[in-house]
Amino acid sequence: MENERAKKLIAKYLKGDCTAEEKAIVESWYLNETANAQEEIEEPDYQEIEQNLWANIKTENHQKSLSRKRIYSYAAAAILLLTTALYFGTRSTHILQENGTTNFTQTDINPGGNKALLTLADGSKIALDDAVNGEIARQAGCLITKTKNGQLVYTVQENAALKTQDLLNTIETPKGGQYQVNLPDGTKVWLNAASSLSFPARFSGLQRQVVLKGEAYFEVAKNKHMPFIVKSEQQKIEVLGTHFNVSAYADEHQSKTTLAEGSVKVSLTANQQQQLLKPGQQAIATNHIKVIPVDIEEALAWKDGLFMFNDEDLEAIMKKVERWYDVQVDFQQADLRQKHFSGTVSRFGKVSQVLKTLELTGSVHFKIEGRKIIVVK
Repeated sequence: MENERAKKLIAKYLKGDCTAEEKAIVESWYLNETANAQEEIEEPDYQEIEQNLWANIKTENHQKSLSRKRIYSYAAAAILLLTTALYFGTRSTHILQENGTTNFTQTDINPGGNKALLTLADGSKIALDDAVNGEIARQAGCLITKTKNGQLVYTVQENAALKTQDLLNTIETPKGGQYQVNLPDGTKVWLNAASSLSFPARFSGLQRQVVLKGEAYFEVAKNKHMPFIVKSEQQKIEVLGTHFNVSAYADEHQSKTTLAEGSVKVSLTANQQQQLLKPGQQAIATNHIKVIPVDIEEALAWKDGLFMFNDEDLEAIMKKVERWYDVQVDFQQADLRQKHFSGTVSRFGKVSQVLKTLELTGSVHFKIEGRKIIVVK
């Protein structure tokens, strides 16, 4: 019975009748089987598919807090040695028909990790990836500590005198870096690669204001008497307590604010246009604000260790690869930038895992020269 179900699943895939979740299961198995082999797979081992894929999905299914999509993604991730590629495809390509991937053994590049530089109010700098765990500084009645799991934590000390002057701190992640910081008000911030956050060592006054460059996910501590303000080059975001993601990279022509919980007000710096967001909505800010419904999991996938693309062009995909793997990306031909892909892949595999899964579509290939990735046909 189990073998029959696996055979039917593969038959559905070859006919193009699979759901997105079923497609992910088949492609995950295929990528796992071909990761270290150059030859085509002529006859799938259906019993192994059943044992390795369906069993793992059943194991994950008890986690009620996970959506169905994430259950499938994580189950696939477990099969692929926890941090290898999950699945990738285009609308017109069956990747089971051929391998066709480049051997990146000699040129592979490791993924990013917890790396950041903290600049204190007096100008002193602390490389957090090199700093020992525990206390690293004290400022404005705040104890600043680094935890063993890669977090920077600001803790307000009891009975400490409140200083009125602004003591700004800045945490910066390089390309290939990410970091979590717990602000003095209890707000938690996850910084993506090539990003920075400036904030006071201790909040005072009528509002809590921070300045963001790049991308970050915020879980803002509630305080109805002290609104939380996130400023970036194009916009200002005002909240009382909520969860949201902001992508405001300088090399992109638009900023995106995605609301997961609560409500936020997005205002343009240039003309003061405003929009109030509801959960599941995204504000795209250019010279005006456009509000669209979005997949929250897709917008927050980077925080959970995944690249997740939904009909996204290759130029946007490779910008994310460029930041996370600290590489330079060159396109051999301009038209390659506009090819669209959908799928999910781990951020914690080597860069070859991302490139090979893209190559399996047959529509694009890559070369690695040092820390440069060249996109070719």
